[in-house]
Amino acid sequence: MPCCLSPADHAQHKHLFGRTPFPGDGPRLREGMSEPRAQGGCPWKRHIVDQLKRRDRVQRHAFEEIVHQYNRLLEKSDLQTVLSERLQTDKFDHQNRHDLSPAGDGGRGEALLQEMAQIRIRHQEELTELHKKRGELAQNVIELNNRIQQKDKEIQTNETQMLQYQRRISELEAECRDLRGSLQDLERANQTLRDEYDALQITFGALEEKLRRASEDNQELVSRWMAEKAQEANRLNAENDKDTRRRQAKLQKDLAEAAKEPLPIDPDDDIEVLQVVQEDPAEARGGASPGQAISRTPGVSYSRRVSRSPPGGILDSLSHMFGRHRSASLSLDTAETERPSAVCTEVRLPTTALHSFDAHDGEVNAVCFSPGSRLLATGGMDRRVKLWEVVSGRCEMKGSLTGSNAGITSIEFDSAGSYILAASNDFASRMWTVDDYRLRHTLTGHSGKVLAARFLLDNARIVSGSYDRTLKLWDLRSKVCMKTVFAGSSCNDIVCTEQCVMSGHFDKKELELLGRVTSLDLNHDRTQLLTCSRDDLLKIFDLRSNAVRQSFSAQGFKCGADWTRVTFSPDGSYVAAGSAEGTLFVWNVLTGKLARTLDKQHSSAINAVAWSPSGAHVVSVEKGSKAVLWSDI
Repeated sequence: MPCCLSPADHAQHKHLFGRTPFPGDGPRLREGMSEPRAQGGCPWKRHIVDQLKRRDRVQRHAFEEIVHQYNRLLEKSDLQTVLSERLQTDKFDHQNRHDLSPAGDGGRGEALLQEMAQIRIRHQEELTELHKKRGELAQNVIELNNRIQQKDKEIQTNETQMLQYQRRISELEAECRDLRGSLQDLERANQTLRDEYDALQITFGALEEKLRRASEDNQELVSRWMAEKAQEANRLNAENDKDTRRRQAKLQKDLAEAAKEPLPIDPDDDIEVLQVVQEDPAEARGGASPGQAISRTPGVSYSRRVSRSPPGGILDSLSHMFGRHRSASLSLDTAETERPSAVCTEVRLPTTALHSFDAHDGEVNAVCFSPGSRLLATGGMDRRVKLWEVVSGRCEMKGSLTGSNAGITSIEFDSAGSYILAASNDFASRMWTVDDYRLRHTLTGHSGKVLAARFLLDNARIVSGSYDRTLKLWDLRSKVCMKTVFAGSSCNDIVCTEQCVMSGHFDKKELELLGRVTSLDLNHDRTQLLTCSRDDLLKIFDLRSNAVRQSFSAQGFKCGADWTRVTFSPDGSYVAAGSAEGTLFVWNVLTGKLARTLDKQHSSAINAVAWSPSGAHVVSVEKGSKAVLWSDI
């Protein structure tokens, strides 16, 4: 059947489908377009073609009606063309017949013309309807082509992404192989470390067993040593008691002999009266009565003045050491009597190291003598305060005060020597009793390490200075902070007088000092202030005139830390300080000249120096755990 489409319609269909459409080939249109894409050797391309074919088979029913209508449109168009040609032929024949016989066939011709007119109108309507449907179908075809182009673009994009993913997969596979190799190396290294760890565990077990046996041996040795010390103490106690009784008997005998010979008293004679107060009547048997005056003959010359023995002598000290208390007794041997801290008859300039010992397990930061000069306290980074007894030029360990959670930075005894106060890096200050080593107070409240803590003169209050730039006043009775003063910088040291509290700070604002203040100390009458600063200078300030009285420096002297402590001698005539090179320097306050330079004992920087209240000893401590006891012997 001939096609009735115009040339323009043929061109449009050729543009849309690639060839001139024919009836019945609509269902094969998509398959024909998909065939070129099926050509390819890559598996993913074949997979995409198979997916498109599968989708074509699944979605074909949605387009079958469109293809069927399109075929009907083509058939009707062909039929219209045929009818038009036939109508033209009939019209031509009718005109010819009408020309031959116009009169005879006129009625029949009009009827035929009317019938043809109706058929033409009907065909025209059908043609119009078919053109409308053809436009809709063409629009649908255009939309489908656009969708196909979009799908083609998506396919190209997916192909590009697939190529990128394949490259990424290859890179990841290579990285995975490298990681597997690294894992194998790590497993081998781990196995080696495990073997070494097992070997170390075996060695550790052997060493631990050795340590346990050594600890048991040490405990046994300590027990034996303690037993021997107890025997030695009992022996010494017995000898002291025997010596005391012998001296008392001799004294009673001398008193009795002196009382038997009363002599006349001449006002011009240099006569000294000795009053003896005895609490035990049995001791006065055979002698003078209490309060009886004893005179001496004018011919005898006495160059030593005799007075009542002060409390706290050698007998009382020994009795207290061994747990026995005696009544007050008279001792004429003043060399054996310990004078109170307020009296210093002679200051011995240190020249010789009497005893060098390891005071702590680590750095030693602070040192202080008790008011009676018999006890020495040291504090170090091992979180302990240790008490030492100075006996015969040696420091013997008495006890250890525990309770701090960090290193000790400052130590001080109270005025009676019954309590010891220590500042610590764990933001707290603590106070122990000296006789039983018990922790009595823990004062917490600072937000930084406490660098200095001092008793006020009434011993009922404490002042502490901290790295948190504050000073706090504590009441020991209520155990609370009574006042907080913001100093503006880190407080490194504190001293107290009756009127005020003086503190040395990190920001150099201590009077006229040019460096960071590390230490403060007062002389015995609290009128002069000794300072040490990081500019390697020691200065003495007169607190009455607020002026610098003396400055001290020396070649080789260098302040080793921000907490280096210096000290006055008990009589205020000397100052002592330790250098960063481990040398002890002593200056004369009156002349301002260097009096002593003591070295070869410390191997690291000296952190603190303390002078005993009796003036007999000086102790210096260093960063390397060592303490040295100095004197002039």
